Amino acid sequence: MKLQIIIAIVLALILTQLPVVGKYFAILNTMIHESGHSLMALVTGGEVRRISLFPNTSGTAMTGHTSWLSQVLTSMAGYIFASFFAFVFFFLIWRGQYKWMVYILLAFLAVNLFFWVRNVYGLFWIVTFGAGFIWLLRSGHETVVQYVLLFLASLVLVESVTSAFEIMWISFISPGQAGDAANLARATKFLPAPLWGLLFFAQALYFAWLAVRRVFHY
Repeated sequence: MKLQIIIAIVLALILTQLPVVGKYFAILNTMIHESGHSLMALVTGGEVRRISLFPNTSGTAMTGHTSWLSQVLTSMAGYIFASFFAFVFFFLIWRGQYKWMVYILLAFLAVNLFFWVRNVYGLFWIVTFGAGFIWLLRSGHETVVQYVLLFLASLVLVESVTSAFEIMWISFISPGQAGDAANLARATKFLPAPLWGLLFFAQALYFAWLAVRRVFHY
């Protein structure tokens, strides 16, 4: 299993560098990220207006908030949510609970399709990715399905770390354009975007370390 995990992570690193196919699969992490924003908005008494997913792997979650705290927690949730689920996926794989990873992925796809995602490309991605995933579950050999799930978990892990690094980098060179870090800097006033960028990257590394430690038993 350890060798398969190393291969899956390397393949995920390579795939995400490809211009079209890589970006298509990387949107899985974007969907989880934006779902984190949306769920936190709902938990803190706000609302979700819509999610948009784009071909360049970027995404937006349009949410409404009832308080300053709700706005801050919602802005924080995206990167943390993606990193946390990267760990959860590896934990489930380590326990051999592949079916629970399937349930989680299907739940993400269903909720986003029926309630949140409304832009054309986002709907195209969910329908095509979801159809391919369901086809695999129905017709694929159990071992093949497990390898694909391992690859998807590795993809989310890789993207959760690289996207957090990118936002940290942008927060230093162009703080006002640093997405969630910039939003949090504007909301908190006293904590600059680079600090939020560092925090996002640090938590991504922490969850990645937890995932790797769990699988490799050290």
